[in-house]
Amino acid sequence: VQLQASGGGLVQAGGSLRLSCATSGRTFSSYVMGWFRQAPGKEREFVAAISWSGGSTWYTDSVKGRFTISRDNAKNTVYLQMNSLKPEDTAVYYCAAGRGRWSDYNVRSGPWYDSWGQGTQVTVSS
Repeated sequence: VQLQASGGGLVQAGGSLRLSCATSGRTFSSYVMGWFRQAPGKEREFVAAISWSGGSTWYTDSVKGRFTISRDNAKNTVYLQMNSLKPEDTAVYYCAAGRGRWSDYNVRSGPWYDSWGQGTQVTVSS
């Protein structure tokens, strides 16, 4: 599956952005979809993930209550609604797709995912 992330930009602290990740292929609904981010000089980190049905979601602690992941299987798209943004959210955000046997541990692990998008820059000014 091919992934195309979009929606990044420059926003002031406290603002909102919605990232989208459009996918190709007819098997989108069978993938767990995840969002990761990488800030300059830091390792890539897990942000959020959603099961194929949307019935299960996972978040890293630092974004709980501020970010919401969702998906529209009819549109082959996953979203990341980001509210109350902070300067520390500044990073390149990547979407990823995985079809393996998922678990609470696996969906937080980058190597578990099969496909990655190109990334979209999110910059939050203070």
